[in-house]
Amino acid sequence: MKSIRYEKDAANIVHVIFDNPTESANLMNVAFREDFATVVAQLRAEPDLAGVILRSAKSTFFAGADLKEMAQAQEQTAQFMWDFAQPLKQQMRQLETLGKPVVAAINGAALGGGWEICLCAHHRIALDNPKTTLGLPEVTLGLLPGGGGVVRMVRLLGLEAALPFLMEGQQFNPAKGIKLGLVQELAASEDEMLEKARVWIAAHPESKQPWDMPGYKMPGGTPSHPAMAPKLMVVPAMLREKTKGVMPAPEAILSAAVEGAQVDVDAALRIETRYFIELARGPVARNMINTFWFQLNDIKAGLGRPAGVPKANFAKVGILGAGMMGAGIAHVCATRGLQVVLKDVTQEAADKGKAYSAKLLAKQLERGKLTQEKMDATLARIHATASADDLAGCELIVEAVFEDRGLKAKVTKEAEAQLADSTIFASNTSTLPITGLAEASARPANFIGLHFFSPADKMPLVEIICGKQTSPETLARSYDFVQAIGKTPVIVNDARGFFTSRVFGTFCNEGIAMLNEGVPAAAIENGAALAGFPVGPLAVSDEVSLALMAKIRLQTIKDMEAEGKVYEARSSEVVVEWMMTQDRAGKAAGKGFYEYPEGGKKHLWSGLDAHFGKNGSLIPVQDIKDRLLYVQALETVRCWDEGVVTTARDANIGSIMGIGFPPWTGGVLQFINSTGLAAFVARSHELAARYGEHFLPPASLVARAGRNETY
Repeated sequence: MKSIRYEKDAANIVHVIFDNPTESANLMNVAFREDFATVVAQLRAEPDLAGVILRSAKSTFFAGADLKEMAQAQEQTAQFMWDFAQPLKQQMRQLETLGKPVVAAINGAALGGGWEICLCAHHRIALDNPKTTLGLPEVTLGLLPGGGGVVRMVRLLGLEAALPFLMEGQQFNPAKGIKLGLVQELAASEDEMLEKARVWIAAHPESKQPWDMPGYKMPGGTPSHPAMAPKLMVVPAMLREKTKGVMPAPEAILSAAVEGAQVDVDAALRIETRYFIELARGPVARNMINTFWFQLNDIKAGLGRPAGVPKANFAKVGILGAGMMGAGIAHVCATRGLQVVLKDVTQEAADKGKAYSAKLLAKQLERGKLTQEKMDATLARIHATASADDLAGCELIVEAVFEDRGLKAKVTKEAEAQLADSTIFASNTSTLPITGLAEASARPANFIGLHFFSPADKMPLVEIICGKQTSPETLARSYDFVQAIGKTPVIVNDARGFFTSRVFGTFCNEGIAMLNEGVPAAAIENGAALAGFPVGPLAVSDEVSLALMAKIRLQTIKDMEAEGKVYEARSSEVVVEWMMTQDRAGKAAGKGFYEYPEGGKKHLWSGLDAHFGKNGSLIPVQDIKDRLLYVQALETVRCWDEGVVTTARDANIGSIMGIGFPPWTGGVLQFINSTGLAAFVARSHELAARYGEHFLPPASLVARAGRNETY
C-alpha cells in the first residue's frame, strides 16, 4: 500500500497508520482511497482481531480531501462524482460496523475529511496540544462535508448543536471536544495516547456507534419532534437572511442534515453525497476552492516574494501616528511579540493610542481569552512617546498619519534621522502614490507602501505597494513582516489609489451615482446585499467618511494639476458635495447617508429620497447588483492592463479580504472567469448602453475573450 501502513501488534490490535510518502500531510487522494479499501477488506478478514487504532505518522493527523483531484473531478459527470465519493463512505461505514472497537488516536490537526475519519471511530483520544484543531471547514470552500461528517455530527450532537459546526465551519480544540462529547480522552504525549487506546480496546471487546445500538435517540429530537419542529420552521428564513441566496453550501448542509435525520444512516449518507455532488460541481465551489485554497496557499507560501533574499525577522518597529489606524497596527504588532514605539505629536495623543490596545485586551481578559500576565506583557511592549529619538533601533517604520502629502514628508524626514540605513520605511497611505511620497526619503530604495485596512486589529489583509525605486530586498522583508504579524500580503505596483482603494472607490462611487440618478437609497443598499456584499455602498461611504472622500478628491485634483493632467469629475461628487452642505459628513460625525441614533439602530436618512428621488429612476434589481459587481471587475482589468496588479491571486484575495468583494465570486478576476469572458463582455456593453461609458470593456478584455482565455 502506498499511503497506509497496516501493522498488527502482539495484542491483536491493528494499527492503521496514515503515512502519505509524497506529501507533508495525509490526503484523501486516489492512492488513499485504494489503500483504505484494501485495509477495510483486510480488517474484515482478520480472524482474531481485538481492535483498531487509527493513527498518523505525520505531525498532523489528516488534512482532508485532495483539492487538486477535486478540481479535476468537478469537470466530470455527476455519476463520476458519485463514484468519486460514495465508495469511500461505504468503507468508512464498514469500519464502524466491524463489531470491534475502533479508536482514533488524534496526534494533530484533523480537519474536513480528517475529522470525518475520526468520527468513524467509536472512541476518540486527542493530543492535548494547541496545534490540535478539529472540525469541518468545508463550508468555507463552498462545499459540505462529504465523508459522512453531516450524518455523524448530527447523530452525535443533535441537529441544533451540530449546525454551527457544519454551516459555519466552526473549529474547536480537544478540550472543547471533551465538553461537546466529540472527544472522549486527552493525552499529554503520543505514547500516552496509544496506551489509553490499548486500555480502552481491552475494556470494550465489542463496540458499536451509538446510532447502531437499540434504543438510540437523536439528541434534541428528530425534525418531527415537538421540541424541534417549530425551530426548524424558522431556520431556513434566518439562513436566507444571512446568505442572501448567494452561498448555496449552508443551505445544502441544512437540507442534508434535516433530511438525513429522518432516515437510517445508510440512506442519510446517500443523501449527503447527492448534496455534496450538487455543490462540488457548481460554480461557487469552483470559485471558492480556486481562490481560498490554491491562490491563498500560494500567497502563504510566498510565491510572490522575491527569491534569494534571506528571511527577515523583526524585533522592534515604530508606528508614526497614534490615531485609530496607528493604534490598531501597534496592537497587532505587540500581540505578535514585537516591541513597538508608538509616536505622536504629543504624549497625550500617544498614550491615547496605547489605551486603544488596553481596551481591546481588557475585553479579551473579561472573556477569559487571555491572562492578566499576558495582557500586561503585551502592553509593556508598546512604548508611547512624543519623541522621535525613541525610534532609534527600529527595523521597520509604519507611517500612519493623515492623508496629507506635506505632513507625511515631514514625519518621514524626522524619523529617518533616527534610523539605520537598513531600516524599512513604510507608508500606510490608502491613495497617495508611493513613488511621490518616497521623494521625501533619503533612502527611496527602502521606501514602500503597507496599506492596512480598518480596523487594523481585525482586517486580515495588507496591501504591499512597490514604488518605482523600491528594492526587491525591501519588498521581500516587508512581505516577511506582514506574515510575521499574522496578516495576508498582496503585492501591487504604484499608482494613485493602488489596487484596493482604486477598485473600492468605484463601488462607493457607483452606489452614490445611482442615488444621484434617483434610484431609491434602500434599493441600492439591498441590491448590494443581494449580490453578496457585506455592506452597501452608502453605508461603507459613511464608514470611510464623506469628509475624507471630499478631502481625497481635493488632494487628487491638486496632484493631477501639478502633473499637468485633467481631473474628470464624477456624478457621485455632486452628491458628496451636497451632503457636506447638509453637515452630514459620515458615521464619525454622527450623520451621513444614515442616521445613527444613540442607543438605536442606524437607518437611512429620509432626506436622501426626498432630495434625489425627484429624478425618479427605478431600475431592475439585477442591474443594481451587476453595476456594483461589474464596475469593480472592469476597474481591475484596467489595473491589470496598467501593471498595477500582476497576478490573479493578488487581485482575487485583495478584493475579498480587503474591500469586501463577495466571497462566492472567488474575487474580481475569478468573477470574470466564472461568468465567461464572452458573456462578461456582452453584459458590460449592455450596462454601458444604459448607465455610462465606464462600463465599456477594455480592448484587452475583448481580445482575451476572443482568444477564449481567462485571467
